[in-house]
Amino acid sequence: MAGSAVGRRGASPPSIKDFFKARPGIAVDAAVVLIVLLGAGLSLALYPQIPEVAIDALAYGMIPVGLWAVAVIITLRYYPPSFVRHWRQWTVATIAVAVALGAMSFVDTDDSIWSSGGLSGSWGDLIAGDSLAMAALKLAAIAVLTPLLLYPKRLGIVYYKGLRMLWAATKQAAFYLYIASYFAGHYLGRFVKHVSTAQYFSRMTGGIRRVFSFLSRRGKGPGSGAESETQPGLDQTGPIGVEATTNGHSVEAVPVKVRGSKWSLPSMECLAPPERHEQPMGPLEEMARHVETTLAEHGVMVEVKDIKAGPRIVQFGLAPGWVSKKGEGGKDTASQGKPDSRVKVQSILTREKDLALALKTPYLRIEPSVPGEGLVGLEVPSPSPGKVHLREVIESPEFQKIVAKGGLPVAMGKDSGGNASVVDLSTLPHMLIAGATGSGKSVCTNSVVASLLLTKPPDQLRLLMVDPKRVELTPFNGIPHLIMPVIVDVDKVNSALQGLMKEMLRRYKQMEETGVRNISGYNAQAEEQMPFLLLIVDELADLMMAGGYDIEQNLVRLAQLGRAAGIHLVLATQRPSVNVVTGLLKANVPARVAFAVASQVDSRVILDMVGAERLLGKGDMLLLNSDSPQPARVQGTLVYDEEIDKLVKFWKSQKGGPLPEILLEGDEDEEDEDGELNEHMLDQARELAVRSPRLTASVLERRLKIGKQRAEQVLEHLEDEGLVIPR
Repeated sequence: MAGSAVGRRGASPPSIKDFFKARPGIAVDAAVVLIVLLGAGLSLALYPQIPEVAIDALAYGMIPVGLWAVAVIITLRYYPPSFVRHWRQWTVATIAVAVALGAMSFVDTDDSIWSSGGLSGSWGDLIAGDSLAMAALKLAAIAVLTPLLLYPKRLGIVYYKGLRMLWAATKQAAFYLYIASYFAGHYLGRFVKHVSTAQYFSRMTGGIRRVFSFLSRRGKGPGSGAESETQPGLDQTGPIGVEATTNGHSVEAVPVKVRGSKWSLPSMECLAPPERHEQPMGPLEEMARHVETTLAEHGVMVEVKDIKAGPRIVQFGLAPGWVSKKGEGGKDTASQGKPDSRVKVQSILTREKDLALALKTPYLRIEPSVPGEGLVGLEVPSPSPGKVHLREVIESPEFQKIVAKGGLPVAMGKDSGGNASVVDLSTLPHMLIAGATGSGKSVCTNSVVASLLLTKPPDQLRLLMVDPKRVELTPFNGIPHLIMPVIVDVDKVNSALQGLMKEMLRRYKQMEETGVRNISGYNAQAEEQMPFLLLIVDELADLMMAGGYDIEQNLVRLAQLGRAAGIHLVLATQRPSVNVVTGLLKANVPARVAFAVASQVDSRVILDMVGAERLLGKGDMLLLNSDSPQPARVQGTLVYDEEIDKLVKFWKSQKGGPLPEILLEGDEDEEDEDGELNEHMLDQARELAVRSPRLTASVLERRLKIGKQRAEQVLEHLEDEGLVIPR
């Protein structure tokens, strides 16, 4: 109770002795202050020059430094953990004191008592430096590095993105300076008559261009002497989708704005740059001599007149030699004055297996006549094969010519001579792609789509995709070119095809009213443009098995009449059988692409000739179109999934103008089981069932010309009515 008596009213106040007992820290603080004051006084007595040294070192900077020192001492005494918990605040305070000293050093004072220099004395000069530029550089470094030191994870990504944007802006500026230096050197060289002065300007601008070219890292540019073709309707100075070029160095392309449209085309940077591949001629010439020797050993004289090196195939042009005829008595005809005869082409063809053995490869193909050259073509796998990237084919002049005409260019690859192989889908007008699994069929289909997405905005091209496998074309879902999402249910395909036929008939009525014959004539006169329509089917076999006769008839009808209306088909299958690729369908799809197949039968189904069974696979194809009766050997383009993702992302992120709605709805009567058409169908089926109670779905499919699924439904209905014996 003694403790409580102290706080009672009337109790005596505590003494100083009691106060120091209750607050021992205050006694320690008082002792420390006393010791510091005694030490300071003793130091001044022994060394009177200390104040002058302190004034010269800090001058008025003693104010921020003193405040900082007092704060540190108090914190160390009463709250030491603050240095750990609030280290960011202490770091900022320390840097702020240093910045204050540096800024004060540039303020001169005439006060000789404090300092002969700036307000912060020699310490401020040491922090800021002698020049204003150095001080500004140090302050900028502090402003940039301090936040990064305090928040490394949060600001590291922001700084990284900022540096990338700064580097991109620097490259863009370097590119424009590159162009300016080129034209400056060109025109100065034209107007300066003195030779040495002109050479000086030329060398000076040439050196500047080399520096800017290194910074910009671009592609070919102006000054190469070749004028690039431009596509009508585009606000650009070069071909669509291809970089502008400058003096042999590639220049990065930017999205191209289409004139009269609110849509832009993607940059070529969406595609991977091509890999440089050079075929050494030494091994090829050795192979040519080996071919001549091998055939000569079998009595077939030939001479290799031409060697064309493609990405994966080397084509040797064989010129048949001369042989002497045997006259009477076994004497040569040359001695009797009779002319020699040429080696027969058939004798070269019969030595195919001997050549394959000599060249140690089973993949030989002999073309009886190389078009336009009068040579026999011998195609052999290249000893150093290379890849064909989509970008290098799109940058080719052949591709750009089709773009300039306003067609539908498709980059197929490179032929056996190394030349770009490009087709115009608007003139083909349809394409069949077939080959075994893993031969390159899906990559070719993706190349077709990518070629069109790089050259056509959605107001000029609309797509309808069918992918029963659900993996090949579904990544394109979401792009504005699609009329509807990719169809993966085969039961909905027939309805979409019927809707496409309705759209075709509607277009023909519009063209009839306008008085034109095709879509190009209509677009030349009409204010509202009519876009191309492209149907892409990834696996035709699944459709034919499910829809049967209906699917085939709809596809044939679209193939027969779709070209003038701007409707084109690209059909792909890995099952090239007569049940899938029927004769009626092949007759209306003239362009065919055959990849490696298992047998000659499959090759004949696709091309009506053999040859596809000897292909190498992995993009090696035979391309047959109306340009030549013989198929051309082509190495298909390679497009990566990352490139497709970039194209899809570009089109998904773009907000262009509104697109006209295209309704692809099938005939409601055919889809409605209670409609008039279905009743008529059931009446015909009942008549067949009365004559044959053991009626099957295949008979209904043939007699009624309906699909397999519809035939099954009709058969079930007849079984319920008791007209057909249940299976």
